[in-house]
Amino acid sequence: MSTPTPPVETVTALARRYRLDLDMSTTPGTPVWALVPGVTEFTPKIEPTQQDVTTYDAEGWSEQAVTMLAWSIETTLAHRAHPTTGVFNAAQEALRKAARSFGAASYVRVRYYDRNGADDAQEGTALVKWEPDGGGPDAVDTVKVTLTGSGPLVEIANPVADGGGAFAAGAKNSKAGDA
Repeated sequence: MSTPTPPVETVTALARRYRLDLDMSTTPGTPVWALVPGVTEFTPKIEPTQQDVTTYDAEGWSEQAVTMLAWSIETTLAHRAHPTTGVFNAAQEALRKAARSFGAASYVRVRYYDRNGADDAQEGTALVKWEPDGGGPDAVDTVKVTLTGSGPLVEIANPVADGGGAFAAGAKNSKAGDA
C-alpha cells in the first residue's frame, strides 16, 4: 500500500477573498458592474433540497435524492457615504431600494468572485433583504444584507483572473510560515 503524496496547497485562503459586484445597468443583457463596498462579513450558501426516495429494495437503508438547489448570500456592510456630500454609495443604495420594491424592481443581478483571481466566481439574480443593525452612540452604521437567489447561480470566469492571481503570486514570494 502506498503513502499518499502530501498536498501542495498549504496556504489557507482568507475569508476576505470575496468581492461582491452589483449590475447597475438599465439595459438588460449589458451589465455595468459596480463594486459593493464596505463588506465586513460574507457568507455564500448553496442549499440542496433532499427528498426521501427509499424503496423496499434498499433493505432498510434510507436513500435520498437532491431535487432542488437554492442559493443565497448573507453579508454585512459598513454603510458607506461620501466624506463631503454625505451621499450614500450608489451600489449600496440600489440594494436598499430593491429591498423596498415590488415586481421587477425588487430583483438585482449580482456576481461574487475571489478578488485574488482564483477559479471561484458566480453570478445570479436575487431578491434583497436590507436590515440596518442599529446600535448605540458609539456604533458604526452597518447593514445586514441577504440576497436570496431567484433562478440559477451560474459559474462564470473570474473577472480578475490573470493566470494565477495575486494569491498565487504572493504565495510564491512569501517565506514558509508567513501566510
